[in-house]
Formats: sequence, structure tokens, C-alpha cells
Amino acid sequence: MPAKFFKRTLITSALPYANGPVHIGHLAGAYLPADLYVRYLRLQGRDAVYVCGSDEYGVAIVMRAMAEGTTPQEVVDHYHPMIRDSFEGFGISFDNYSRTSREIHTDTSQDFFRRLSERDEFVLKREEQLYDPEAGVFLADRFVRGTCPLCGYEDAYGDQCEQCGASLSPSEIKNPRSTLTDAVPELRPTTHWYLPLGAWQARLEDYIDDHPEWKPNVLGQIGAWFTDGLRDRAITRDVPWGVPVPEEIAEAVGVEAKGKVIYVWFDAPIGYISSTREWAAKQGDPDRWKLYWQDDESRLIHFIGKDNIVFHTLMFPAMLMGYGKYVVPDQVPANEFLNIEGSKLSTSRGWAVWLHEYLEDFPPDLLRYVLASTLPESKDSAFSWSEFQTRVNSELADILGNFINRALTFAKREFGNCVPPLVDPSATDLDVIEQLSLFPERIASSYERFRFREAVHQTMGVARLGNKYFNDQAPWATRKTDLVQCANTVHVSLQICAALSVLMEPVLPFSAAMLRSMLRLEGVRSSMSGSSDAGGIGWAEAGSCLLSTGHVRRGKDIKFGNVRANAKYTQIEKKETAN
Repeated sequence: MPAKFFKRTLITSALPYANGPVHIGHLAGAYLPADLYVRYLRLQGRDAVYVCGSDEYGVAIVMRAMAEGTTPQEVVDHYHPMIRDSFEGFGISFDNYSRTSREIHTDTSQDFFRRLSERDEFVLKREEQLYDPEAGVFLADRFVRGTCPLCGYEDAYGDQCEQCGASLSPSEIKNPRSTLTDAVPELRPTTHWYLPLGAWQARLEDYIDDHPEWKPNVLGQIGAWFTDGLRDRAITRDVPWGVPVPEEIAEAVGVEAKGKVIYVWFDAPIGYISSTREWAAKQGDPDRWKLYWQDDESRLIHFIGKDNIVFHTLMFPAMLMGYGKYVVPDQVPANEFLNIEGSKLSTSRGWAVWLHEYLEDFPPDLLRYVLASTLPESKDSAFSWSEFQTRVNSELADILGNFINRALTFAKREFGNCVPPLVDPSATDLDVIEQLSLFPERIASSYERFRFREAVHQTMGVARLGNKYFNDQAPWATRKTDLVQCANTVHVSLQICAALSVLMEPVLPFSAAMLRSMLRLEGVRSSMSGSSDAGGIGWAEAGSCLLSTGHVRRGKDIKFGNVRANAKYTQIEKKETAN
């Protein structure tokens, strides 16, 4: 269904694991695209809510605790605020950022488990699973490493291969070994709940067939799963850290509940619901979350990386359908992976650019722009510090910053920081004003289709238009020969600056706010969380003349400082030096 037919939109980003800091691969996959989109929606005056939270359960957390000689709770208590603060510093404008260790999430997850159990949506299986005889525990997910059965990578995790991205189960791993003791595991019987996805395949195929507009990379992966045939997916684990399986459900089928937890990939997407519930409670309207999750006029959009496609397009929709009442995802614009300096990003090898470290060196808008310009929307893309430097210098500084600086400086010097009148405009003046009026709709088309790289390019087109116009009109020359035309050039140029202060808001929110402050442009709708008010100057008005004649701006100018080759910006060099 086209977005215009929805009354409201709920946007989610994949919950980051609270077992380490956020890196730029995370940003390019799930967080920056979602933030670009929700800021655009808010500027349009639409009802949009953006939720996320830290994923604090699962084997990865336990392994981090073991490696650090601490407890899982201490691990998540350390990384949750680090992740939250990094997102805030980067300008990711969540309406609510929660954490799955909160009681509201346990309540929501167990409610889902009970509801699906009561509706006989699960199957119970007693089977043999890998067991570490030295540690005395069953080996779930990342407690197992071995050879990937698909690509042959010899150090794949039991739940996923980092080399090929395949989703796996420990029993599929060849030559398995325990990550706890390095022992060769043995098989022992245990009982678990499964979601029989195969029984849902026909309904899920109909659901996917209703969305031919989804990205080819998403549909391609889903098609491969359908071709292979959907299989039962385990939704519980023998792990000491997670949302407990409800005791009464386990007792009813004669299973010992102690030590049984809900599988992290069952409870993690439920985190979107619990975060929305938490948001509604903060608004003083605890039931408001239902408008976004249980109303057919609400649109649900998941922003994720390609490794999470199966969970958000097949498993979670089946859970939502099985529960009843809930809307299902209308869009899942998954991105591919971001590589760094020609190599695959790897947190285990420390080959990453950590967001909190980046923010110590540079303003957030520089990286927002560079990543938005190179998002892996249809295939893997690459980040390098040399390209970072080139894009900041040749695009942000030389195109956008150069135009704004010239226009504002000239207005300050020749017209006392006032917007001069537009008198008897030339055909060129009118043509540029007409071109400017077309940009909001043109850029909006890119955002609506989740083509964010295209949207960034179109936005920079406004600055290119301004630069060409300013150069061609040469106000430094006409100030001596035709003061009226000189004033017209400055008037139109300042209107372009005002348009940029709105249109560049999704990509460069900090710079856009600074530019509006310098222009003293008030009444612009905010793109920040909680600001979907339909009043004021918004996206649709950005192409019109926003500054009135005689308007006095502030004297401060905007600068995008060049990133020099010898500047302290390459964190990879820092890591190599440290090693």
C-alpha cells in the first residue's frame, strides 16, 4: 500500500547487541537510513514514531561476560549507555531507545509466547543437541564454532557464518568445538519449542507476493528460502541468560522450565513492541502503542542489514500473524554490508571504525554525509578514510559550504545582513526560483522509494544550482554596474540557502540547524523525535521563498573545515600503531 494511505508510520532499526560499541557498519545498515527517513517524514508533518533499544540477551552477551571475567548484567549495563550515547551524539533521533532487560520487555515477550502456545502455534521436540561434557552445559548458538556447511569457512559460529552471512544452527556445523572449553561436544537429549515455519509458507508467500516493490536483494533472499522450503525454527534455548520460558507453559507439557529461555531471535523483534509500549507510557497514554501495532492504517517499516532479512520478513511476520491483531511489516528496506579500507569489517579482529571514537575527532554531520552518500543499498559498499577526506573537502566544503559562505558573506558586506528586495527579476532569476520549487518533490520521491543515496545527490543539486547561479550572475561585478540585479542575485541566493536549511535537515541536521540560526529562519518544523506537528514551515514549503524582504540575519557564517591528509582522522592507523 502506498505510504500516503497510512495515517501513521512506525519505524524500527534492528536492536544492536549490547556486547560492544556501535561501528559504522551498524550505522550504514540499519540506523542512518532509518534516521534519514524518519526525519524526512517529520518534516512532511506525518505521524511517525521511531523506536529501538539494546538487545541484551543471548549467547553473545554471555561470551563477552566470560571473556571479561564479569557477569552478563554488568556487560549490558556497561555497553547500553555507551551505545545510547553514541547514537545520540550522531543525531539518531529515536522517539524511544529501550533495553530488553527491562520488565516491560519480559512481560511483552512472555505474553507473545503464551498467546502462541495457547493457539497451538508451536511444536515441542525432544531431540539430541550438542553438549559440552567439560562445562556441563548445552551448546547453543555462539557456544559452538566450526566449519560452515555452505561456504567452508572454518571458524563459523553455531548460529551464523560471518564469512557468507548464512543463518545456521549448531547441529549443522561441521567439526564443531565448544567455545567454552574447546572440547569436542557430544549429543544429549533436551526439549525445546519450535515455530513451524513450514506450516506458514503458503501464507508467507502470499504476504511477500503483495510486496513486489521491495528491494531486489530482499526478495532474492526470501525467494531462496522459499525454494529450499521453510523449516521449523527453535524458539527456546538452554542458556543461563535470557527471558525465561513461562513456568506454567513448561509445566503443562511436563518440561522443566529452569534454564530454559526464549531464543533471542524470537524475543529481539518483540523488543520493537516493548519499546513502543514504553514510549506510549512516557507520553502519558499507555494504550497509544496499539495505534501503531494493531491498526490497519498504520505502516510498519523495519530497517536492517541483510543478515537479518529472514527474521524480519518471515519469522517475525509469522509470529505477528500467529498472535493476531498485529499489523505486519509493509517495508523491509534491508541494506547490504559496508567494507572498510578494502576488507570486510570484523569486530572480532578489531577491524572497524567505532562511532564513539569517531565522535571524539569529528562532527557527526561529516560522517552522516559520507555514509549517506555511499550506503550499501543494493550491494556491498566500501568506506575509506581517503574517500571520507575527498567527499568532505570536495563536496561538503567546496560545493555546499562554499555556496553558503559566499552568499551570506556577500549579503553581509553589501546589504548589511538584510535580505534585499526582488525587483523586476530577470528570466534567469525566475528560472532559478522555478527550479528551486521543484526540488522538494524531486527529493521526496527518492526518500519515499528508500533511495537515500539518490536523495543526498538531489539535495546537493540545490547547492550546485546555487553555485552556478551565483557564479553566472557575478554579483561582485553587478554591484558596480547594476545594483538592482546585484540585489536580486543576493535575494535569490539567500532563498536557496533557506531551502537548503530545510532540505538538508535529514542528512545534516546539526548543520541545517546552524544555518537556520544564521538566517534567523524560524517556524521550521523540527525533524527531531516527538516533532510530527503538521504546522509551520515543512518539507513542502522548502521550495518557496522563505525569507521576507528586509529580514535581518545573524552575522556568523557556516564552515565545513577541510580534512587534511595529516589530520588525526584515521582510526585504523591508530589501531595499527597500538598493535
